[in-house]
Amino acid sequence: MITLNVNGVQHSLDIDPSTPLLYALRNDLHLHGAKFGCGLGQCGACTVIVGDQAVFSCLIPVSSIGARPVRTIESLGTVERPGALQKSFIDHQAAQCGYCIAGMIMRAQALLDRNPRPTEREMLEHMEPNLCRCGTHLRILAAIREVAHLPAGDTLTNEPLHTSSRGGAQ
Repeated sequence: MITLNVNGVQHSLDIDPSTPLLYALRNDLHLHGAKFGCGLGQCGACTVIVGDQAVFSCLIPVSSIGARPVRTIESLGTVERPGALQKSFIDHQAAQCGYCIAGMIMRAQALLDRNPRPTEREMLEHMEPNLCRCGTHLRILAAIREVAHLPAGDTLTNEPLHTSSRGGAQ
């Protein structure tokens, strides 16, 4: 039996301890915000917050969660009352197909939880592991800047979002 605290609710699940967190969230808890993208930790569509860290839920087995709380996009707001980041992403039209957006928002939320006023460079480096195939990176960054109260135009905004090697960073 695996016990998980997800979005403030304690769950006891009768699942294999090696089950990826993503599958427990989607199949057992019916939380469908985190998406299966690549299954290899290279796209970020499955990003959730475990403890205070953004993690790829496709890679982390439920047995390694322990007592750390798990937060998914469902914890941030509702359709009727979106959270601050969700609303900013809507206002900036940051989603095109929408597949990556829950992961993008959760990665950004983890950053803003730890550092409500990151520098431009900190924001770019933190968001780097998550991919958007539609290319709405500039809108995504604008949405995060708004919530973080960062200036709209910074000298780094012309840098590509993916500036470092993939090297397994999370």
